[in-house]
Amino acid sequence: MDGRRVGCVFCVAADKSADQTADQATAQLRILLVDPSARGHHLGGRPVDECVAFARRAGYARMKLWTNDPLVAACHVYLSRGFALVQEEPHHSFDVDLVGQVYEFDLREGTEPATV
Repeated sequence: MDGRRVGCVFCVAADKSADQTADQATAQLRILLVDPSARGHHLGGRPVDECVAFARRAGYARMKLWTNDPLVAACHVYLSRGFALVQEEPHHSFDVDLVGQVYEFDLREGTEPATV
């Protein structure tokens, strides 16, 4: 924004499954951050788009992410890009009751994220 970096995101190999084997076909979007001064300017989608493009170039078949339900703006970005909410589970973190959410996206050819 105005020549400054105001956001970031990580793309990593997905966490190991319950049986402790790595799912080599799944990338994981981690830690989407937008500087508070840049929030409300519709910039959060750009790092997500770059993360999806990187995962495709790296040969991943799908992408997943985990977030919490109060992060409404981020959830809107994920849904607008074609991610689907596939799981919700209540948990207690940061001294409050939250609902953890898992979103997934199919990265294979013919599945394009909808940019807004």
